[in-house]
Amino acid sequence: MAASTRDRILDAALRAFGGDGHAATSLDALAAELGIRKQTILYYFPSKQILFEAVIDTAAVDLAKVFDEEASRGLTGMNQVEALVRRVFRLAVARPELLGLVREVTRPGSLSADRLATQVSPVFDRAREFLQREMDAGNLRRSDPSMLLLSLYSTVVGVATELEVQRAMGLAPNLRGTLARRQELTRFLRAALEPQVTLGSVPSVT
Repeated sequence: MAASTRDRILDAALRAFGGDGHAATSLDALAAELGIRKQTILYYFPSKQILFEAVIDTAAVDLAKVFDEEASRGLTGMNQVEALVRRVFRLAVARPELLGLVREVTRPGSLSADRLATQVSPVFDRAREFLQREMDAGNLRRSDPSMLLLSLYSTVVGVATELEVQRAMGLAPNLRGTLARRQELTRFLRAALEPQVTLGSVPSVT
């Protein structure tokens, strides 16, 4: 029962922090939503910041599991990139609070950015190794793997989660609109990442 209460608190806190942000999240409101006393939350998590950090730790494990599952499929080049894009967009639909938390933690001035970075750094290290390996194999256009990874992260997560920007641009934040954005993003990434074909590499037609 104790574990169940702790898990319920973490789930509710993830939705709150990922949806409303750290500043707007209230322990009183969380307690009311869960039907428990605020003191019960403080028994497991002595402060709001400690609760926030526990949520980050839990979310980091979930995210690492998602990306490790995709990496274990053995895909190469754009097939792997597109598979990850699809997975991120599925996360944006099924668990928007998870990616919302990532956005919240990585905003300028966040006091918890280093905590998340430490948790997910092994995932990013493996991603850089993958990009370098695929460039060396000629499956992706050659560029700086670290900068490319940063660009991929910013672009994919931004397109998948920035609902306010989407509304401002007149893009429908619904399932059909999400699918259209994913397909357009995939085309953009394919054009940017696939190796350029030079005239010398094109077989002659006689």
